[in-house]
Parts: sequence; C-alpha cells; structure tokens
Amino acid sequence: MLDGGVKIPDLFMKNLEKGEHVPQADALVFTFDGFELDGARFELRRDGKPLAVEPQVLSLLMLLAENRDRMVSKDELIERIWGGRIVSESAVAARIKAARKAVADKGSAQKVIRTIHGKGFRFVAQTEVTGAPAKASPVGSGLLTEEQAAKAIDDVLKTARDGRPSIAVLPFQYFGEPGPHDIVADALPADIIADLSRLHWLFVIARGSSFRFRGLDADPLSAGRQLSVRYGLTGTVELSGESVSIGVSLIDMTSGGTIWAEQYRGSLPELQQLRQEIEGHVVASLAVQIPQNEVRIARGRAPGELDAWACFHLGLDHMYRFNRQDNARAAALFTQSLDRDPYFSGAMGGLSFTHFQSAFMRFGDDPEAEVEKARALAQKAVETDRLDPFAHFNVGRCSWLEGRLEDSIAWFDRATSLSPSFAQGVYTRGLVSVMAGQAEEADVDLALALDLSPLDPLAYGMVSGRALAQLQLGDKERAEELGVKAALMPGAHKHIALIAALTSHLVGKDAEAQRWLARAKQADPTISSEVFFASFPFAENAARETIEKGLRDLGV
Repeated sequence: MLDGGVKIPDLFMKNLEKGEHVPQADALVFTFDGFELDGARFELRRDGKPLAVEPQVLSLLMLLAENRDRMVSKDELIERIWGGRIVSESAVAARIKAARKAVADKGSAQKVIRTIHGKGFRFVAQTEVTGAPAKASPVGSGLLTEEQAAKAIDDVLKTARDGRPSIAVLPFQYFGEPGPHDIVADALPADIIADLSRLHWLFVIARGSSFRFRGLDADPLSAGRQLSVRYGLTGTVELSGESVSIGVSLIDMTSGGTIWAEQYRGSLPELQQLRQEIEGHVVASLAVQIPQNEVRIARGRAPGELDAWACFHLGLDHMYRFNRQDNARAAALFTQSLDRDPYFSGAMGGLSFTHFQSAFMRFGDDPEAEVEKARALAQKAVETDRLDPFAHFNVGRCSWLEGRLEDSIAWFDRATSLSPSFAQGVYTRGLVSVMAGQAEEADVDLALALDLSPLDPLAYGMVSGRALAQLQLGDKERAEELGVKAALMPGAHKHIALIAALTSHLVGKDAEAQRWLARAKQADPTISSEVFFASFPFAENAARETIEKGLRDLGV
C-alpha cells in the first residue's frame, strides 16, 4: 500500500520480481457521441481535437469505458482511482461530475455515465471500439530491464499521482555492531513514511515497495527509476561506542543531485528521543524543500504546460512574500490551478490564504469582505478534503482575524492532529495563544515550530511571535533581541518591523526604535496602533495594555 496514495497490486510486484511479463497500457480507442477516448495516448478528443482533462478524471473515464458491460461499484472505483485510500462521498461525486462535464453529459440526462444509486456507476453511451490491447511482452529469462520496470510501474501509478511530486523513503544504512539499536535503520524511515503520507500534496511510496531496496549495494537512483519517483530520501545510522550519528539526504532522482541534507548526533541513551525529534524535523524540512524544488521545476515550463499542482506550488512561492503584487500573482496562480482541477483543496486553501493576507496587510478597502471570502474558500477546502491540515489551518486563520481566538486555536489543534509536523500550524497556534494571553504555552509552540522548520518561509513570524511572548513573560531584553532578529530575516513585513520598534523602545533603545518605525512606515505610511490590533486582535489583558502604551509612546 502506498501510504496516503496507491496500492501496487501484489501480483504485479511478484511478476516483476520473477521476471515474468507485465501487461502494457491498452491501445483501445473508445468512440462515442463525437468523442474519442484514447487509451494509448491517454487523452480525450472531441471532433479530433484533444481536450484538457485532469489525469484522475481521464482515468475514471477510462475505467468506466473499459468496463462498459457492467456496473463499476463505488468500492472498485475508489480502489482503482484513489488506490483504496479513504475519500469522502463528495470527492467521488465531484470526480463523477467532472467526468460528465468532460464528455458533455449531465447528472439529469446521464447519457454517458449512469449512476446506480447507492451502488456505483456504468458507462452507457453507444460506443465503438477500435484497436486491441497491446500484448504483454516477454522479458526472456532475466528480470525486466530498469527501463521496462520503470515504465510498467509508472503505468500502474500514473492515475494516482495526478501531478503530485513523488518520493520513496529508502531503508537507512546501518554501520556499527549488531544489536538492539540497529532496528532504528528501518524504524526511523518507516515512521517518516507514515508522517509524510499525511501530506496530501505528496505521493509517498509505501514501505512494502521502497524497503525492497536495501543493503550496502542498493543504488538509490536505480530504485528511483524502478519506482518512478522524482525524490528519494536516504539515510545512515552510525553507532560508535555510546555515540550515534544519523545522516539524512533528499535526492533528486532524475539528476542524482542532493537537494537537502542534515546530520543529527547524540548519545545512545538518547536514541529514542532523538528518533522522534529527527522524524519531526525531517518531515517539516521536506514540506519546505520539496515545494521549493517544485517551484524551480515549474518555472522552467511554458505557462500552457503548467498543471494544477505546478500552478499551486508557484502560487505558494508568491504567497509567502507578503506584498501586494506577489499576493495578487499567487491568487491568479491558485485560480489557474482550480481552473485545471476545480476540486483541488490545496488550491482552495491557497486562494483563501491570499484573501486572508489582503485583510491582514490591508491591501484592499474592505478587509471584512476579504475575510468572508477567505472563510468561504477555507470551509470549502475542508469539505472537499477533511484530512487536509492546510484546509483546517486556513479556517483557523479566519477565526483569528475575526477575534475569535479560542475558536482559532481549536482549528489549529485539528490541523496539527492531522499532521503533527505541520510547522505552520504549530506556529500559528502559538501566535494566537500570545494574543489570548497564554504566553507560556505560546512560547513552547513557537520554539517547536522553529525547531521543526528553521528555514520556513514564515520563520520571521515565529521569531517575532516569541518576542511578543517574552514581552508577556516579563523578559524585555530577550523580547528586544528576538524582535530585532525577526525584522532582519528575509520576508519580514511591516508588522514585524513595528514589533522590532516596540521591543527596542521598551528597553530604552529609542534611536533604534525610530529606525525600525521608519522602516514600517516606509512599507505602509498609514500604519497605526489601530491597524496593528486589527491584524493582531489581542484579548483585553495586560499584554495588550503594554503594547498599546508602547505604540502610543512611539507616536503610532
């Protein structure tokens, strides 16, 4: 089972291991009502012209057309199209609706796809079939070549990936005396697989498949080709006396280049705790590193070649820059992503984020309307995929701007329960806890978020949030140190500069405070105490009074 993704049929893998032949993709063409559904080219044409159809929708049409002599049950549909993972009724209905739209059918007419209520679906259009299934090609007495294996597995997995980046986590190499601790070389990557599978934007090969490639002579790039993945995670576990060193590397399986690497060291008695810390840090790091690499890849494509996922990742890159122009560009890219896949919860969440940002940064004239749009999109994303932590995160941000702090924290709790290594969920829960006056809990969350994702695009917010927490805890010197550090970090926006001005003023560094205030006003000449508290709706407490007095003294 590909955790969070697709199951590779056992028979397929057994044949692959034995060197037996593997069926190739069908070369059938189904012609109906002016449409041609071409299995060999994996495309839908109308009057001879190819139509833009999402791969998952096209796969659904292929499945129904190939089995037009019978009903395809919902369970079989989920097994074949979603790999058996848990999906909602609304997700199935959405894909059926998209498939009907692609072939000019309607739920009321059902001329092509008929719903058998409570049971399944059947392809009912009058259909002509040309071509014949391509014959399975023997592989002789040996195993499949790497090229044959890669193509065969890619045919099986193509439907489920649906444009997502893909990764295989390989068993780690163990160096040291055999003993009870060598199990870590398998246990740690297995835990990482389980956590990565919660990231719905990432296609994760299951342990049962990726752990076939083990041993000192295992070639990661060969494994990548056979599993048809873009990324690979490899690692080493070295024991020497009472010391342990664990190295982890993210590899680009297409080029062999290393995208990211980290080394962790500790003592043998600390191994279990270290294992948990490494697991969380690795997952959070990949959640940043892979999207950044996807952006680099997407930038090399022509605009017309961008699929829903490429548009989504490009949108994320612009979204985190927190300025008016990039926010508008991010919104346009998320809209393009939804044009290509109207049921993509990630793109809904991204578009929600841009409306949140417009309200938070006061880019528009009607912040309340922006929050309403943000909430509607975030709630739609939750309804589309209730297991998407980013969707719950965006609902929580809307509650934050509306001043409903406890409600906001509850939504971030949901997001982090779905993905414990979701650094931005942990961070935002901490920041809202600061506003609610829960400084000690907030500082723990904010420190954890930084540990999980030190290179996060919102890392400046994590540091600035800690400055506000330290202010509540009475350590003004530490608050000033963190406030200035945050303002110097890449991406820091006007509110971060204002917090640096506030914390500098509170420790008597008035000249520095004025410099930071000037930077905040350069970004937004209208910035004021009112604007600050609209973006950070602190509860009526002593912390708010301290900030209000400090900003008043600064003349804000």
